Amino acid sequence: MNYALRPYFLAAILAVGAAAVAIAVVHAYDLPIRDPDGVAGPSYLRLPGAVALFVLLDVVPRVIKRRGGLRDILRERYGPDRIGLVAMGLAVFYVSYVSYRNLKGALPFARPEQHDRQLLNLDRLLAFGHDPGNLLHALLGTGIAAHLLSTVYLAFLAFVPLSLGAALVWSRRIWTGAFYVTALSLNWLLGALSYYLIPSLGPVFVRPDIVADLPRTGVTALQQSLEQARFDVLMNPHGTEEIAGVAGFASLHVSIVFTAALVAHRVGLPRVLRWALWVYFGATVVATIYFGWHYLVDDIAGVALGAAAVAIADRATQHVREGHELAPPEPAAPELVGSGSLRERA
Repeated sequence: MNYALRPYFLAAILAVGAAAVAIAVVHAYDLPIRDPDGVAGPSYLRLPGAVALFVLLDVVPRVIKRRGGLRDILRERYGPDRIGLVAMGLAVFYVSYVSYRNLKGALPFARPEQHDRQLLNLDRLLAFGHDPGNLLHALLGTGIAAHLLSTVYLAFLAFVPLSLGAALVWSRRIWTGAFYVTALSLNWLLGALSYYLIPSLGPVFVRPDIVADLPRTGVTALQQSLEQARFDVLMNPHGTEEIAGVAGFASLHVSIVFTAALVAHRVGLPRVLRWALWVYFGATVVATIYFGWHYLVDDIAGVALGAAAVAIADRATQHVREGHELAPPEPAAPELVGSGSLRERA
């Protein structure tokens, strides 16, 4: 346990602290604690499922190459130490995420005031008297662009568990997985803090006319679902299984993807993956404004939040940075370490 806990020491402390705060807050407002469901089920199923997927992608090619020996490969690749590290990473992330979601769910009760009017005015000031979303609609159009950006935005729902699974399973060094998990966990906790500092809903929820020219997409359906869920929770928090999930400042979509792109550079992932993450980051920023999810300052704050999370996580995992490989030689899966290229070892 000490071997598994050491790389996640700060993240574990923060997760336990966040859980204590979340429990205290929901108790203070007589709210239920929820494990928020997603499109693929609750997070306690989604996260292990993502890890299992990457284990299969790691093991199956070896079984095919050796024409058998599944038990030996599993024993070789996933001994007690490695299983402990993966389990600890999952646990830390899960507790941080669920704490974040419950703190976010309590926001309408704990901080009922909203700063959307001020943020709308700031948006127009930054966009020289225009609504930023409408400017993007005029520039990009409201046809194909809307559907493409909807796909970009909704891809985030799969991106987080899949990137987490890849970091925990495919990383050859303890530091890589611990670094990414710690950075993600810090994003959730700093994000929850930002919601309470400047509570807001976001442009689409206070000025729906801003997106009235957009076609129906997966994003617009999600926005309607979140608005209805928030209404149901406010009316009767114990009479629904939903959790309030609307908050503007800061943008966690932006902060998480920015974090992933920074971590990719820090650990030396292949150039094509690094550039793909930066393209995804840019498209995510555009999507958040295009659909009215966030104000410009929300995205700016998201970048700052992500940068802070990476800096703190880098320092917190410094003691396990060198060496400490997680697997024996001859990996069949692509290496996700500081090699600068995807490669196979003979």
